[in-house]
Amino acid sequence: MSIKEMIKDHPQVGGDYNEQLGEAVKHTMYGAAIMNSCADACLAEPNAGERAQCIRRCLDASDACTAFYRMASRRTGGNVAAIKAMGEAVLVAVEGCHAECSMHEDAHCKRCATMCEEVRDDVRKALDAMIDAK
Repeated sequence: MSIKEMIKDHPQVGGDYNEQLGEAVKHTMYGAAIMNSCADACLAEPNAGERAQCIRRCLDASDACTAFYRMASRRTGGNVAAIKAMGEAVLVAVEGCHAECSMHEDAHCKRCATMCEEVRDDVRKALDAMIDAK
């Protein structure tokens, strides 16, 4: 099952499918799960008390990603301004998460930092495509 195919199948999308936005929806879905899992893994680390900022940034990024993919996957009507604003919020949140996770050497933080880069790149492309389409 593919979220991109689901969006394409929406009766109000038709030939107006935005590939970049579909990719951003997919990566923010995955990103939300990975960032949430990373926060949980940080809680299990022996130095969890020292990771409060990392945990916070992971959870903020996860929540921003969740809000973005939920808003951007709804195609009835339209609320481009809100999708763009949420995309900008995602960029801020994943940059903070990336900065924190990049300071740690454990595998879960490295994976999370990589996911932040993928989300950032795809959301930027989606926002650019939305601007170019106007």
